[in-house]
Amino acid sequence: MGLEEIKARVREAGGPELLDRLERLDAERVRPPVEAPCVRAIGRGIRPDFDVVLAGGGLSLLFAPVLAGLGLKVGVFERGRAAVSHREWNISGSELAPLTQSGLFRPEEVESLIVARYERGICRWHGGGEYPVRGVLDHAIDAGLLLSESRLRAERRGVAFHDGHSLVGVGEGPEAVRLLFDRTGGGRSEVTARVLLDARGISSPHATADLLCPTVGGVLGGLKEGTAPDELDPRVGDILVTTEGVEDGRQHIWEGFPGRPGEATIYLFYYARARCIRQHALLQLYGRFFERLGRYKRGEPRLLRPTFGYIPGWSRLVPPPSAPGRRVVLVGDAAARHSPLTYCGFGAMMRSFLPGSMALAAALASNRFPLGSIVHDTPLHSVTGALALFMAEPPREPERRDEVNRLLDTAFAALHELGNEVYASLLKDQMSGPDFVRFLQHIAWMRPRVYRDALTLAGFGPLAVARWLGGLSRVLLPRPLSP
Repeated sequence: MGLEEIKARVREAGGPELLDRLERLDAERVRPPVEAPCVRAIGRGIRPDFDVVLAGGGLSLLFAPVLAGLGLKVGVFERGRAAVSHREWNISGSELAPLTQSGLFRPEEVESLIVARYERGICRWHGGGEYPVRGVLDHAIDAGLLLSESRLRAERRGVAFHDGHSLVGVGEGPEAVRLLFDRTGGGRSEVTARVLLDARGISSPHATADLLCPTVGGVLGGLKEGTAPDELDPRVGDILVTTEGVEDGRQHIWEGFPGRPGEATIYLFYYARARCIRQHALLQLYGRFFERLGRYKRGEPRLLRPTFGYIPGWSRLVPPPSAPGRRVVLVGDAAARHSPLTYCGFGAMMRSFLPGSMALAAALASNRFPLGSIVHDTPLHSVTGALALFMAEPPREPERRDEVNRLLDTAFAALHELGNEVYASLLKDQMSGPDFVRFLQHIAWMRPRVYRDALTLAGFGPLAVARWLGGLSRVLLPRPLSP
């Protein structure tokens, strides 16, 4: 499929502005780093314009109304328009509780955000079995409505929105930061704040995570409904599915979640090393999406709304993303504290925005900085990160193209045999240390050479193995992860 045809299909479904955003993301991928303008640091005794500035208006927007409700003066600055979604989200019902606990939504309002529920989800690996699980990603959420309603609640609480503002420079002083913005219509503006929340995702210069998940897809209509694996079953969500082995050095994975009647959100993605970002392009991945969709789901698909992005992830085998200053705090994809295996940024945000806002408000009240990470993390991530790293560099030899699928099939067969509670807990980042050890033991029982094979595939050296073992000790003897 030619590049112009791919662009035409994205433009037809999402409009020229969405295509511009997609092309801008791809352009940033290959553009040499631009030195940030020098911004004069703010001195002592100057009253800042804001307590908190949130740079980026995606899912991290949930911080804004909560912080404003705690009595803080908040400003949101977004390159495009804040509260516009370029992804769709799924989650389990219990994980939506922070929306009501925060006071942002009433229970009936949360119910209005849910567009579909599923009986079960499945993981299926090419050449292997199918492994159902209940209670995981079984609620489809109207992402656009959630964000627009969050913006409305933020505005009612006095949050100031500045659309069309790109953050280009930061000057940090002892008590506040000075922020320089390029305006879409031309010109520059400066504001000051006691804290900057960096929610710019992969566009942030501080998004230094070692993993990357290029993802494309969208809301589709016209797929054939039925119960066959290549048909759309409104009662079933596809959590992770492969339809082929490794090609071009990548193991491509599908996700598919039914939404409103006749619609489904379908994604195609793969894991990669962030250092190789110049080798990846969303437009090229869209070409594969359109060409290979029929292998995954049959029908006469119509792309109704494109969704896409580069999602950063952290393996926990290298230092974490962190901001260089005391008053710059990373949130959302820029922080990359979500699961390195499932990249469940929505679930991570549901677990982060309320306690994170409380921690930030307390730090501002006591002037206690640096604050460190305010994003939810769990010791389990320190061991599942190795699997994501292994998938980011699969074997390239044609005769080994199915090895990743075989290893994943063994792992998920073991999960399924351990029961739904254990299986679901891993996918929701809630697995206990003892259950994780049982999981490892069960894999080894099913396939005695599995760990030797995995280490060979991943090419881990002694240092990486030592770090992984250290992560395993944190799972068995939990203690807070250092920020």
